[in-house]
Amino acid sequence: MTGGFANPALVADSIVDLCGALGLAVAMMSLRRRDPRGALTRRFLVAMGLVAALFLLRALGWWSGSVLLSRLALACAALFPLGALIVTEGMLRRHAPRPGKIAVLAGSLLLVLAGLLGFDEPGRAYDLALAGFQLLTIAFCGLLLFRRDQASLTVSENTSVWRLALCAFLILPFALSDFRELLPGLPVRLGGVGALLLVSILLVTGGAAPARRQRFAMLSLRVVAALLLGFAAALVTPDAGFAHVARLCAVALAGVLAIALAVDALSSAFDAEAPGILDSLARSRAQTREALIAQLATHPLFGSARRLDEAGLADYDPAILRPALHGIGVLHASGRGWPWPATDPAAERLAALMASHAGSHLLVLGEAPLDLLLVTVPVVSADPATETALALVRRLLATAPSEAAA
Repeated sequence: MTGGFANPALVADSIVDLCGALGLAVAMMSLRRRDPRGALTRRFLVAMGLVAALFLLRALGWWSGSVLLSRLALACAALFPLGALIVTEGMLRRHAPRPGKIAVLAGSLLLVLAGLLGFDEPGRAYDLALAGFQLLTIAFCGLLLFRRDQASLTVSENTSVWRLALCAFLILPFALSDFRELLPGLPVRLGGVGALLLVSILLVTGGAAPARRQRFAMLSLRVVAALLLGFAAALVTPDAGFAHVARLCAVALAGVLAIALAVDALSSAFDAEAPGILDSLARSRAQTREALIAQLATHPLFGSARRLDEAGLADYDPAILRPALHGIGVLHASGRGWPWPATDPAAERLAALMASHAGSHLLVLGEAPLDLLLVTVPVVSADPATETALALVRRLLATAPSEAAA
């Protein structure tokens, strides 16, 4: 074990693999939470589980010097082509040709048996067989996906096929770097980095195009920042060579991607446990505006909300405010988006109203008579999502019948 610590390449490989196992485990939990009973999700979990087990067992085998763990890692690597075929069948929603399935199953079992029996000891011959088998299986799966009957799949399913195929092609060089016997000149194995990039990309490809672009921008920022961090760490070591810089960059990139996946998953779990404003209103059985406002009072954003009718607006000239607020939904205290100049009488009165009550947003619930709701949103919560939620809440409240009108 002392030799493992003294070998920088082995230490870097181990850290990258452990980060890869952590990131894949987090991605598996995220997929399971999103679709716990999906048939395709279960297939993805099998394939991802094999890769995560490969990284974990291989890293533990290197650090402990255990031959058994190393051979179990090889068994997971030999079974991965079978997992890839299972995922391919799930995406196509049909079975692969029987001869191909038999060939993949037989090849996987033979390589598992050879690895467990120690036939990998010569190294190069086994690595050649394993790498060739994996490449042939991936090519076979790619051919099935390319020749699929697109009419039998939905638009979203066809899009998912292209995305997965493109991602798999992009990370292929990372996977090949794991075969150190075939590529002895590489300073670090990048299979863990490739797996982290793959799951990171797949997890950000859902949703609308603007949201996808934002998430891709964040992922790109993380990658660039991690590489710069690794390069900066290498500068601490005098006369650091290319191999040392590459190892530090790989470790930094794997660590940042794994931590980002864990933080994003934890944040999503917290958000799911704490229902938002719209979710609480959607589940509510309240029938009137007053009942809905009372329920909103339990939410932090509306805990200090102030509702004002025409009697409470007597000092601000309701006769001036009423025509000015016609067609207005939500007003921001900063004056952003106000349709009147600052010197307009209505603008002056509304600014004084919001300032006197320390309100950041004014929701117009009714115009005749005036029914206003003043809300104070903390600066740390003032984001586009909150602005959208306030606009939707205002619409729900405005369309709800009022007890006063009845």
